Amino acid sequence: MASVSGQLEGLYMAHSRKDMNDTLTDALLSACAPDTAMPSRLVMEHVLLLSVLHHTVGVEVGAHFLEAVVRRFDAVYKNGGEGKECENLLTIVAHLYNFRVVQACLVFDVLKKLIGTFTEKDIELTLLMLKNVGFLLRRDDALSLKELIVEAQAKASEASGKFQDQTRVRFMLETMLALKNNDMRKIPGYDPEPVEKLRKLQRALVQSASSDTDTRLRISWDGILSAEQTGRWWIVGSAWSGAPMIDNSQQKVLEKQPSGTVSGKILELARKQRMNTDVRRNIFCTVMTSEDFLDAFEKLLK
Repeated sequence: MASVSGQLEGLYMAHSRKDMNDTLTDALLSACAPDTAMPSRLVMEHVLLLSVLHHTVGVEVGAHFLEAVVRRFDAVYKNGGEGKECENLLTIVAHLYNFRVVQACLVFDVLKKLIGTFTEKDIELTLLMLKNVGFLLRRDDALSLKELIVEAQAKASEASGKFQDQTRVRFMLETMLALKNNDMRKIPGYDPEPVEKLRKLQRALVQSASSDTDTRLRISWDGILSAEQTGRWWIVGSAWSGAPMIDNSQQKVLEKQPSGTVSGKILELARKQRMNTDVRRNIFCTVMTSEDFLDAFEKLLK
């Protein structure tokens, strides 16, 4: 894992981040979200790799992948969710939470949506999510989990005559109560050990890169789906897709090379600091070569 993540970091340094994000996302989704059931361990390891790059390269890596997963799940779910693609995509979301790429609010959002519609497919997906992240949700936000359980109980009561077989509904409620009471024994097949082992590996791989910074994305499910209209505000430096905040002439000024001659040492330092776009390099070189903050401010305004 260390070797693969290191090679991918090198590719991120040498190529456009957009191209790398697109390629990585396509590769991971092809591997982890086909129409057939996927081994849980395989999905975990792929998401672990993504989470390492999210910490070492930048949060835009995880954000780009998350948006692709959410949009694809939304499209497949609305089309009826035949096959196992929905389950695979939801498992990816669960492990993005397990490996600290997203915060709990996103997981609660999708669970509330599933319980809100409360079909047989929704119950299966809810059980899948709770089996993967239920106890972590309890640890991170026990109050929201209790509210979710109350909502599920109310929905189950309303839909008592809706299903011919009530077994899955009862099992879902029993699973939720086991989570509420922190009783792992009542959840068949629950084994936290594989995730815990990979979390330890993750901590070892990102220890020097992340320090004490919380890189988890705090974004709602609907916020991701409406990103084209409202903008990707959770990504630093992301452009708003609505009315442009600067005109094209200003943009061209930003893309020009820094005024004056920049030494090779400064450009090499910019490369080491992952300044891999013209705008980033220009700002970095300007700040590094300015006499003081006033000089830097004036040069940046130009």
